[in-house]
Amino acid sequence: MKYLWKIEKGFMKDIVEQFPDPAPAYTTISTLVGRMVDKKYIGFKKLGRDKEYFPLLQKNVYFSAHLKDMVSNFFNNSTAQFASFFTKDADLSMEELKELQELLQRKMDQKKK
Repeated sequence: MKYLWKIEKGFMKDIVEQFPDPAPAYTTISTLVGRMVDKKYIGFKKLGRDKEYFPLLQKNVYFSAHLKDMVSNFFNNSTAQFASFFTKDADLSMEELKELQELLQRKMDQKKK
């Protein structure tokens, strides 16, 4: 998905070219793209025998769904456990911790209203 978001739209060869070396096999990438089409993550426009692919999901929607899935599967559906793990193991700087504190405070203020 990240390579398709980067180029916005493209043919299979354009997607394959985005992968760094050693790139997966062309057939592997083609299979993954096909699965993402089936899941409605990617759409395509038929141009003759070729297909021009484009993302159907916005990056933030895709990321949000995967993050929720990760919290559910690895942290017993507890965002507090996730946040605790993240802050303990991420080795955040004081500045980053202050940014998180400000974000949390703003969210708490919004919830109070």
